[in-house]
Amino acid sequence: MLLAESGAMCKEDRWSGDTGRALDHTRDTSDWRGDLDGLSHEAHLSGWHFTLRYAAGMEYVVLRDPAAVADRAADIVQGEIELHGGILLGLAGGSTPRATYDVLAARAIDWAATTAWMTDERWVSPTDHKSNQMMARASLIDPTGVAFLAPDTTTPSIEQAATDFTDVIVPAARSAARSIALLGIGTDGHTASLFPGSSALGDAGTRYVDNYVETLGVWRLTATFGLLATADIVLFLATGDSKAEMVAAIATGADVPSAGVTAREQTLWLLDEAAASGL
Repeated sequence: MLLAESGAMCKEDRWSGDTGRALDHTRDTSDWRGDLDGLSHEAHLSGWHFTLRYAAGMEYVVLRDPAAVADRAADIVQGEIELHGGILLGLAGGSTPRATYDVLAARAIDWAATTAWMTDERWVSPTDHKSNQMMARASLIDPTGVAFLAPDTTTPSIEQAATDFTDVIVPAARSAARSIALLGIGTDGHTASLFPGSSALGDAGTRYVDNYVETLGVWRLTATFGLLATADIVLFLATGDSKAEMVAAIATGADVPSAGVTAREQTLWLLDEAAASGL
């Protein structure tokens, strides 16, 4: 695949709509170095044209920097909403997804028929600064007024919170006309709160579960692989040098939680140059 690059972005950074209007700059690819031994093809998603690259464990697009990743993810979400009239939108915690939420909140989007939901949550108060839903509310939910589903972490037991939210999110996922889930990735390969070695990895159900993360000594709530797989499109967002080693490992078939996520139609990785530097 793409091995090294000396300053210019490759053609993955060339997207255009039906009018041919460039969404971002296009730069020459002549100073790319390395073997281009992977496959690529032109594709369309919600009216946007782009070039996909392939590795053993992933389908990906490389973009200039974190801001470009946020913009591109927002383009896809907005395009899906406009095309389908509304979607079920899975949200992740973390600074990388938050950048996309900030971009979406600043755009003129009709959110009336869209519902957002948290793909995972920490077992903390919903007003705690570590809470994923608190971040999502501040960056996207409150500014846009989009309908929002999240587990109730004030419930007396985490098991009951997981069961209660399963009863809410599973019917919503199964009845959604169109669904997208935005996910991040940890340096250990976890996504949502599906951590390496945790019990939730072996849960074959389509539900929300409580999951003890031994490496962190904390409890989490998370969508299972089966629940994430109800999405038509899964978008993984990865930026920065710290993600490069794990991204490269997944591209060569590493057995980590992120690599186990599937979607009905497409699982697509949006990477900045730093995160893609090991490919």
